Amino acid sequence: MGTIDGLPPLREVIAAHGLVAKKQLGQNFLLDLNLTAKIARCAGDLTGADVLEVGPGPGGLTRGLLAEGARHVVAVEKDPRAIPALMEIAAAHPGRLTVLEGDALELGVAAHLTGPVKIAANLPYNIGTELLIRWLSPKVWPPFWDSLTLMFQKEVAERIVAKPGSDHYGRLALLAQWRADAKIVMILPPEAFTPAPKVHSAVVHLKRLEAPRFPCDFAVLQRVTAMAFNQRRKMLRSSLKGLGPRLEEMLEAAGIKPTARAEEIGLEQFCALAREVAKG
Repeated sequence: MGTIDGLPPLREVIAAHGLVAKKQLGQNFLLDLNLTAKIARCAGDLTGADVLEVGPGPGGLTRGLLAEGARHVVAVEKDPRAIPALMEIAAAHPGRLTVLEGDALELGVAAHLTGPVKIAANLPYNIGTELLIRWLSPKVWPPFWDSLTLMFQKEVAERIVAKPGSDHYGRLALLAQWRADAKIVMILPPEAFTPAPKVHSAVVHLKRLEAPRFPCDFAVLQRVTAMAFNQRRKMLRSSLKGLGPRLEEMLEAAGIKPTARAEEIGLEQFCALAREVAKG
């Protein structure tokens, strides 16, 4: 597909603005507007929603989100070279695209968004996981967003949706599934991108829960799972010994065998253990 909105094909946009992808910015451009529109549709019905996009680059997904009916897109881009291309899209969609230049890890965006808010992004590989963790761990829940539709390296996506007993299961799966329903909705081969990365990519859709799946204190859950998975092959009575002399009693109360390993324990049991730890 060359265009979906009367604007030039992305290859022409990249050539016109000299947008050679920079490895240090984690850039891999997705130029097929068929694919960017498909990713936008993975975010669900966008009509009546504001969408936050991080790392739009030349604007392929941005154009897809607008074409799929997003009320307003707020695009945060760190690379100043991409701003003119994004402003051309803004001019073609008056009042529907706000372009913010800056680092998504530092920039406040809440003032530019009104609910319902969806986040959709082909995240730069070098900040994707950190951004996801920030969006999943605000001090107040539910957060400002309703859903996340995010592209990661396929291995990271598998870590988000992993179940107990799998090699990918760990703290990221527990955090994501504690506060959201998470599923992989699309897989893309390296050749879909320019330049082609060395790995496959995957789009993950996360729909927030109104309350965490099981009750527990977030900070305690983080502490317990960090200790457990930092030594994931060890028995929990060994990896969690820093929790104090009542460890085996707390494990038993949570329905966990002291000889079990972290990769064998489900979210509900980890939350039960976090509640026991919080009791002191």
